[in-house]
Amino acid sequence: MPFHDKELTVPPTVEVAGRHVKRYHLDQPDRRLEPAVVAAAYDVLPGLLPPADGGTPPASWTVLHRGADTGAYLLAYSWFWDNVVECRIAVAGQPALDCPDDDPAHFVPMTRPGVGCVWELGVLEHERSAWIRHVLAPERPDLPGYLADTRAEGPVGF
Repeated sequence: MPFHDKELTVPPTVEVAGRHVKRYHLDQPDRRLEPAVVAAAYDVLPGLLPPADGGTPPASWTVLHRGADTGAYLLAYSWFWDNVVECRIAVAGQPALDCPDDDPAHFVPMTRPGVGCVWELGVLEHERSAWIRHVLAPERPDLPGYLADTRAEGPVGF
């Protein structure tokens, strides 16, 4: 399987279940995320977000990724205990991950532990650095600064 870049876009940040959620979309170069997949993914998002812990700024980020086949993946990363990331994942259309069918808009919780694939982990690298810059390093956490600091749109992969 030859490796290729995918296209990263950054929709606006939203508030869901009391958390500020930065959003990233990963598309195939020749096929964009379908509106039905996007809508279905954000319908399941509240169930992937943990409650705020009372001390850590209530911030999360998601990566919605359309696979090359029938799969679609929604990864929800949430900060807790000041400097730890939790990841919860919903998958659709991927029978290899126990999806009930090949519908990319039929999301179910992924039961296998995972943190992301090589394309999704590029976003995690950025978010780690942004959290340090805006929340951990300053004398006072700058949540608005963190939320405004997103990975650049464009090709992602190498």
